[in-house]
Amino acid sequence: MIVALAGGVGGAKLASGLAALLRPDELVIVVNTGDDFDHLGLRICPDLDTMMYTLAGVANPELGWGLAGETWGFMEALARLGGDTWFRLGDRDLATHVERTRRLRAGAALTDVTAELCASYGVAHPIVPMCEQSVRTIVHTSDGALAFQDYFVRHRCAPTVRDFSYAGAEQATPSAAFARALARDDLHAIVLCPSNPWLSLGPILSVSSVRERIATRGVPVVAVSPIIGGRAVKGPAAKIMDELGIEVSPSGVASFYDGMLDGMLIDDADAAHVPALLRLGVQASVAQTLMANAADRERVAGAVLAFAESLGARSRATSGD
Repeated sequence: MIVALAGGVGGAKLASGLAALLRPDELVIVVNTGDDFDHLGLRICPDLDTMMYTLAGVANPELGWGLAGETWGFMEALARLGGDTWFRLGDRDLATHVERTRRLRAGAALTDVTAELCASYGVAHPIVPMCEQSVRTIVHTSDGALAFQDYFVRHRCAPTVRDFSYAGAEQATPSAAFARALARDDLHAIVLCPSNPWLSLGPILSVSSVRERIATRGVPVVAVSPIIGGRAVKGPAAKIMDELGIEVSPSGVASFYDGMLDGMLIDDADAAHVPALLRLGVQASVAQTLMANAADRERVAGAVLAFAESLGARSRATSGD
């Protein structure tokens, strides 16, 4: 059984590849909720929805998020009324937010609501939120402290990043589904998808006890680098690293995880960084990691699973098990 931690478009791509290779009882996908916020009276969960739409095969192929074939009549009508339109909600996507908000207000847990929404879209593999409590990613920038969506959408990631914090993380606990997955006897590996370390995986790892549970679980922890050839495949990861004074490379990404990783899958373009990763105590495997289509997603997922198996076999041989 594999636990995959993910957020954003890159994470959803790898998760969909893993879902193509593993049965629903062999994979649990834990998703970042540090991006969640209330907007126009609705609870918006961008990463949960991106994951759900991607695994359902209905995500917008150009954007990677939202629904394919979306229309925007609601936003056009809202604009005519002088409403707040900086965060765009498509007409069909709006139904997800309305139904989620209704169920949450009726007292349902986010985990249960997510499972019900996923079932409606025919998604069989478990997609679970990192926690039930509210955790909010705060980006500390040259323009002051910004809520994640203000930084990412309203300001289009333009302000210079100084630091990050995750409000509410110390009081939050892993969702019951997340905790059960980490504790399963048949857990084989933990995969950190090629999501932004600070914006997508950082919130998950900031939840109380999560880092400790992963570090002490005794199974391989393998990451896929979101950096290829000194650039981020999508999003502001490279810009953030540069502004924080971190080398824009796989080893720069590995330094964020602070000794948690056993291995990292990196792209062929970054093969020269293998020695730097080894100096950090991280084993490296090299492959083509760009995921342009479904076949690429399955290929990269297969490489991750094979790498995790090799690390697990090495660990068992070393321990004598």
